[in-house]
This record gives sequence, structure tokens and C-alpha cells, in this order.
Amino acid sequence: MITNPSLLKRQSPFRNRPASGRVKLDELADHLGLSKSTVSRALNGYSDISESTRKRVEATARKMGYRPLSHAQAIRTGRVRAIAMVINSEEPDRHNPFLQDFLAGACEAASALDWTMTISTAKSEKDMLEVLGRLVEERKADGFILPRTEVNDVRVKYLRELKVPFILYGRTGYGQAQTQDDTSWFDISGETAIRKAVGRLVSFGHTRIGFVGSDPKFNYSHLRRDGYLEGLEAAALPADPKLIREGARTREEGAIEARALLRLKRPPTAIVFATDLAALGCYPVCTELGLHIGRDVSILGYDGIPECQYVSPGLTTFSVDSQRAGERLATMLIQQTRGEAPAGLRELSEAELIARESDGPPRLTSEQLAKKIQLLTDHNRGGNRL
Repeated sequence: MITNPSLLKRQSPFRNRPASGRVKLDELADHLGLSKSTVSRALNGYSDISESTRKRVEATARKMGYRPLSHAQAIRTGRVRAIAMVINSEEPDRHNPFLQDFLAGACEAASALDWTMTISTAKSEKDMLEVLGRLVEERKADGFILPRTEVNDVRVKYLRELKVPFILYGRTGYGQAQTQDDTSWFDISGETAIRKAVGRLVSFGHTRIGFVGSDPKFNYSHLRRDGYLEGLEAAALPADPKLIREGARTREEGAIEARALLRLKRPPTAIVFATDLAALGCYPVCTELGLHIGRDVSILGYDGIPECQYVSPGLTTFSVDSQRAGERLATMLIQQTRGEAPAGLRELSEAELIARESDGPPRLTSEQLAKKIQLLTDHNRGGNRL
């Protein structure tokens, strides 16, 4: 029989629990054989607690079902154990399918560390800053994930002035001399993927390859165009400015730019798109011009959205693991709020090629392709006159 009350308490951490059923900090500390102060500091990420101790405390807390009182913890540490992301609801491609997987990854990673993830929306750049400021002022977030990074991103300057932690999904400052060494980010190397896309087309035998970029205000658009130019240079192919189009973020915009390329006197036999949504806009244009995708003209995209596998022929694309991106961004942001230097929290991942039937060896030369398009155009005009 155990007669020492302290031993009884050690062996049964859930004994004599209050009616509320809530595990207390002293119960958790007693079970671990640590002081309340050490346990508290471990749970709140203080740098004077070793990583092994912090992980042991967090794992035991989850096992025992310990949850700190959020308001008391906020008073004690200045943190509310919450991160946030504000989405611009007025963006033309706001319904990009990446969002669901991305948010699932971010929320799961935050939850695993006993943090919460808050999602808000804004309708404009001005509204975006107001929402960010309100979340900070109302102490609803300890840090922010900033998606869709721009070359000149006002959110970065604003949060830096507020001294609030943030992490970028992407990079910023393209072409600017001043580097932002104090900024943390996670990104997928779109430039590497687009360079590989050009190399793939060259290996098929294409020598006239077009590129449709996104909105130049976004940093990724410039990086992916760089990848296209690097791919041409590696293949010793000249860069023709007529083959480079910009500003396509939706199917409709992708269709406009694809039509402009295919109507050239020397059209490309293959087109690389900076996004899948823009690439999908090329499909109705090819139908309109009497072209078979994958034979008369090859196209590749980037993102790996679900629609790529349902169109005919299936779209070859470089797929991004959006769920992992969300997981890494949430984890790295929480690390930053716990005191890790932003400059040490940077990670560059790569997209995975998903080969389908939308690309292959060229069946026609550029001149033959132009002639086929012109013949169909003349035929349609004649039919309209009849």
C-alpha cells in the first residue's frame, strides 16, 4: 500500500482533479518532476529552456489534456498563442484551389503546437492594413502569414513598423538593391520549375517557345519569367520579346494572351504559363483556332490545381504541395514568435513535375502552324459571308 501522499499524487496525476476536469499547471509539473516555472516557460517557448525539455513538456501536456487559460497566459507572456492570415477577397483568382489545402496544413501545424489559426478577409490594400492593425490592437494574433507577396509589399513595411512577427509565403523586393535580411519566408522555386519546363520542351524539339506571365506586381511573376529566360539561354535559344506576355491570372486573361501569341506571324509551337489558371484559358482558344493541344501546340502550367487532370488532354504542370507549405509557414512563424531570428527562418522548396498529354514533340514548324491557323481563319470568314 502507498502511504506517502506525494507518491500517490505522482502516480495519479488525474486524481483529486477539480469538478471542471481541467488539468492544472501544478499537476502537469508534478507529473513531469519539474518546477511550475520551468513547465510554464517551456510551454511558452522561452529560449532558456532546452529544446528537449520543451518537447517533453509539450508532449506530456497534450497527453494529459492540459490547456492553459488563454487570458491568463496572454497577461503573463504577452502572447495569445494565435497566428493569422488576411486574404484579399477582391482578387480575381481568390478562389484558387490551393487555398483549402494550404489552410488545412497551416491549421493542423498550429493545432499540433496548441496554437490557433485565424483567417480574415479584406477588400482592398487600405482595408488590408486596417484589418491587420485591428487584429494586432485587439490582441487576436501574435504574428501573420503574408501570402501573395508583391515586389513592393506595404504589409511588410506596416508590420515591421508595428514590430509584429510575420512570415512571407514567397519573396519580395525583386530587382531592389536593398536586401531584406531580417525577413523570414517560405517559398517554392517557381523559377526552377519554369526553367525545367523550357528544358523539357527543348528536349522534345521545340525551338520557338512562348511565355505567359502573371501580374508584374507580384514577386513570383518576375522570378518565373527569369526561369523562362534562363531555360532559353541554357538551350542557346534567342529570347524574342514578342513571345513574352504578362498579366494573366485568370482563364479569361490566359485566353487573351494565348490568342495573341498564336496569332503572331511566327507563333510559338509551345507555351509555358506562369499559372495553371492562365494555361487552362488556352484550351478554348486552341479549339477556336482548330489546334490540337499536345500535337499542334504544347502547353505547360504551374501550380498543380485539380482541374489540370480533368481537362482533355490533361495539363502537364509543376505541382506545389500547398498543404506542406501551410504547415511549414505556420511552424516557422510560431518559431519566430518564440524568439528565433527571422533571417534564420527561410526555406526554398521545389515543385514536382506532373507529366500529362498537353505537351510533346512538335508536329508542325512555326511557319506551318501559322499557315494552319490562317487557313482556318479564312475558311471561317468565308463561311460567315455565306
